[in-house]
Amino acid sequence: MATRGIDFARLSLKDALDLAIFIEEEAKERYEDFASQMETHHTPDSARFYKFMAGNEEKHRAELAERRGKLFPKDPVTVSRQMLFDVEAPDTDEARTFMTPRQALTVALRCEEKAWAFFDGALKVIKDAGVKELFTELRQEEVEHQDLVKAELAKLPADDRFKTEDFEDEPVSHD
Repeated sequence: MATRGIDFARLSLKDALDLAIFIEEEAKERYEDFASQMETHHTPDSARFYKFMAGNEEKHRAELAERRGKLFPKDPVTVSRQMLFDVEAPDTDEARTFMTPRQALTVALRCEEKAWAFFDGALKVIKDAGVKELFTELRQEEVEHQDLVKAELAKLPADDRFKTEDFEDEPVSHD
């Protein structure tokens, strides 16, 4: 996860909301990409889970955008999505051919833990009371998301002893 040019100590509530919206957008798009990859690799259960996660991220994005619109209806966005990378989104190389639902859920759990760490770290330097309140709320939502993923993991049978890498082809040159 990386941030560029964000001074959390001076972050305004408007900018914090915009950054939170960008975080949700990025995660939603990455989960949609993973769902598409899982469909391509004929792993529908994993695809279904990633679509579910994309839907959750979109709902959260919409709630934040509505809140931002009510508080700052005419104020322009002064931060950019390029200031953030992989705060909550899965790493681009985490999707695997023949990914099991357990593996898909494990990736999602790491993402929720990564987002919690982002908000927790930012809270240590945030000075604005409104931003502190927002990031505290967002950090707590990440705990709730972790609990949701853990509950889904608990419902799944253990993966068999084979690794998906045992069935993947090695990359080949296109020369």
